[in-house]
Amino acid sequence: MSNWYSESSALERRTFWASFGGWALDALDVQMFGLAIPALIAAFHISKADAGLLGSVTLFFGAFGGWLGGALGDRFGRVKALQITVATFALATFASAFAMSYTQLLVLKAVQGLGFGAEWACGAVLMAEIIRPEHRGKALGTVQSAWAVGWGAAVLLSALVFTYAPADIAWRILFAIGLLPALLIIFIRRGLKEPPRAITKDAEAPFFATLAGIFHRDVLRSTLVGGLFGIGAHGGYAALTTFLPTFLREVRHLSVLGSSFYLAVIIVAFFCGCVASGIISDRIGRRANVAMFASACIATVLVYIFAPLTNGQMLVLGFPLGFFSAGIPASMAALFSELYPAGVRGTGVGFCYNFGRVVSAAFPFLVGLLSDHIGLGPAIGIDAAFAYSLVLIAVLLLPETRGKVFEQAAATRA
Repeated sequence: MSNWYSESSALERRTFWASFGGWALDALDVQMFGLAIPALIAAFHISKADAGLLGSVTLFFGAFGGWLGGALGDRFGRVKALQITVATFALATFASAFAMSYTQLLVLKAVQGLGFGAEWACGAVLMAEIIRPEHRGKALGTVQSAWAVGWGAAVLLSALVFTYAPADIAWRILFAIGLLPALLIIFIRRGLKEPPRAITKDAEAPFFATLAGIFHRDVLRSTLVGGLFGIGAHGGYAALTTFLPTFLREVRHLSVLGSSFYLAVIIVAFFCGCVASGIISDRIGRRANVAMFASACIATVLVYIFAPLTNGQMLVLGFPLGFFSAGIPASMAALFSELYPAGVRGTGVGFCYNFGRVVSAAFPFLVGLLSDHIGLGPAIGIDAAFAYSLVLIAVLLLPETRGKVFEQAAATRA
């Protein structure tokens, strides 16, 4: 993990592992849905558009969860809010295993979205405030790489469950495993410490004032441009990954195990891309790093989807696809944290990162809808490339924030 980890204090390390674990388990719960789409279509007799709506609902409510979760952290403390949010998405995923209708599953996916949107906001800001400024990009980039760990675990579990269990109950077993993240709460309660700023702020301020603070004229530009950044980042990722397992199986005609192998290459690359993005971000700055990864991601997605590639070539190209798609989300926690002052930092980070989910919630649905007219591959490629183009526009409008020192930051590392 490079020198930054060896230089970290015990508190910094415990906070890192709590944030890393929360995001990995969050990814486990969320990514299991994409892998279960073919089984859900068969179980509930729904269309691809209906299946896409399930993903869209999760993203849509994740946006509100992130905004609320960040505000809860600003108002009541990062650690307490982190515990609540982990419990929410874990219990919602577990309950999804017992859904008896499409409507029930739709409601449970909405609750899950609230939880996982809020969890990221709480964990990212907690880590940003604890880690020292010169290592913030590297540490938060590595935390973001935990998504690949959870994603990989979901692929492995999916391959095992769907191989050895009947399809009509395999997806239920998969969702039941989603209760595992609740165990992380024990570690959070015992090992973490609230940053002093989070517990000494004015507790009498109305909660709505905390929510609305990110629209004050001093930070309004950051909020608007950050929201556009979030739309592009999440829209591209959602358009690409929600139906990617289905694309590999139905368009490329790969088996469950075969498609899992292709996804494994992308996932390993995603992990590497997150770590690399964090390192590069601390060296050349947040803006240049994002612009580089976004441009490369657009080019790679278009080639992966539209070029007449053999299965072997797709396997090789899967590495740059995963690598470049990782660089954008890996940069967001550090960049957004550095845009806001202490009193609304959690709210701002939660809003910018998750606001994109309100609009990007339409991308999986549009992919499913467009696939009926132009094919699944072109629908994925067009939506993803458009979304990543928005990231390029947004990053040109944001200031460079590398190395920003937070208020009372030194006290949190004691």
